[in-house]
Amino acid sequence: MRDRPVVPRLRQRSPVHGLRRRGLGPLEVLAQSVSGAAPSAAMAATPAIVAVSAGGATVWSFVAATVLALLIAGCIARFTRRMAAPGGLYTLTAKGLSPGAAFACGVALLVGYGMLAAAALVGGATYLQALVLRLGGTGSVVLPVVAVVVVGLAAGGLALRGVRLSARVVLLAELVSITLMLAIFVLLLAAPLPGPDAAQPGLGLGGVAAGVLPALAAFIGFEVATSLGAEARRPFRSVPRAVTATAVVSGLLCVFAAQTQVVGFAAAPGGLAGQNAPVAVLATARGWPWVAPLLDLGLTMSFFACVLATVNGIARVLFSLGRDGVALRGFGRTHPRFATPHVAIGVVAPVLVVVLAVALLAGAPLGGTLTFLLTVGTGGFLVAYLLVCLAAPVFLRRIGELTWPAVAATAVIAPILVAVLVAFVARSGGTPVVVVLAALAVAGACWFGWLRLRRPDRIAGIGVYDETVADDVLGADVVGAGVPGGGDGPGTGGPGTDGPGTGGSRGPDARPDRAA
Repeated sequence: MRDRPVVPRLRQRSPVHGLRRRGLGPLEVLAQSVSGAAPSAAMAATPAIVAVSAGGATVWSFVAATVLALLIAGCIARFTRRMAAPGGLYTLTAKGLSPGAAFACGVALLVGYGMLAAAALVGGATYLQALVLRLGGTGSVVLPVVAVVVVGLAAGGLALRGVRLSARVVLLAELVSITLMLAIFVLLLAAPLPGPDAAQPGLGLGGVAAGVLPALAAFIGFEVATSLGAEARRPFRSVPRAVTATAVVSGLLCVFAAQTQVVGFAAAPGGLAGQNAPVAVLATARGWPWVAPLLDLGLTMSFFACVLATVNGIARVLFSLGRDGVALRGFGRTHPRFATPHVAIGVVAPVLVVVLAVALLAGAPLGGTLTFLLTVGTGGFLVAYLLVCLAAPVFLRRIGELTWPAVAATAVIAPILVAVLVAFVARSGGTPVVVVLAALAVAGACWFGWLRLRRPDRIAGIGVYDETVADDVLGADVVGAGVPGGGDGPGTGGPGTDGPGTGGSRGPDARPDRAA
């Protein structure tokens, strides 16, 4: 020990100090990403939406969307194998592209996570109301409002108490939900409806391409595990694996669900595209009325797990913006006991609850509100995915690790995402979706312009991420007594780490060993 080597230039505490570092296991990290994507809900609702555009190519549209999601996951993994950042794609983009592009990604993520959390609250309330009606209850506007308030505040409370507790809750909820959905779809596929097959539209590249946009919407939120990098036990391993595994799991489940529903409605005029509630219709046609309540229960649990996962995600993006000084500094503070970004959570959860409760009490329809929120959220995610994919090869070049697969992946996925964004805007043209997205983009641009004018130093340094600290490494030489950026809470490092090289992040400016 006397002759141990000295490791120079390590901080006393991480720039993201206050979060509980190295507390989440790989399964808990995976559960957050799976819940963010909400595959159970996608299995039930998305195939019929895709079928409107893709027709007989519905299943292949999901296959293509899965491949695209895996390419996006590959671009994200080029960062997450090297750095851990609570800001997720916002921070990752900052290490590859300009501060302006990173700021745009941050705004896009806030829109995506915010709208997805709101949509999940509305979706959970919708299926909870349907479940109550099927069990003999009476329907009114009160039940959805109460569900939104209770679940929204409960999600905020769980997120405040700690990411480990919330991760275990979403893991349990998503396991039950996916198990129920798989059992239902296996039963439906095993007992096809009798009758002659109706002619279905032929398979063609045009149909596949037309269905990719709505099919890709089934994957939004699958990257939420990136915001837990600083809190994962082995971030350089568990985070990229969680994101990739979620893309694979969501893709397989959606392909299976699409195939089941396409086969089930092969004898129906118009096929799957003419159905509003395809799974419930198939179950009723087979004389299985007990399937519908199970379906409603599974979807309710999936949506509510999605709420918790996305609240965790948006709170950590706000935390990073606060630590970077481009949002209110208070967002960068953490709870002294629970080690969570309590200010961000305390703002996000009540705002979601109040806005949605007021909208529902004013008479906003559940179905229309859900569709609107998901569509706006999809626009935000598409922008964030495009920017992080463009940033990946630039980041690798900066650290001297650029390879041809990274360039090839971006060369393939970036033009496709641009085309998907153009198609998204074209399909949403003349609707409130475009107006809302344009207004949010203008607000973000004004925000960035003000910062550029008044806080240029903060703009230049955005992209806070976790770093290896002195307590993580034997023989470390400490630089400074702390890290600017504020925030309270417990110290970092120590027993919760995984040893040399895994206590923090490799970062874009250094190339330590890949011990993780």
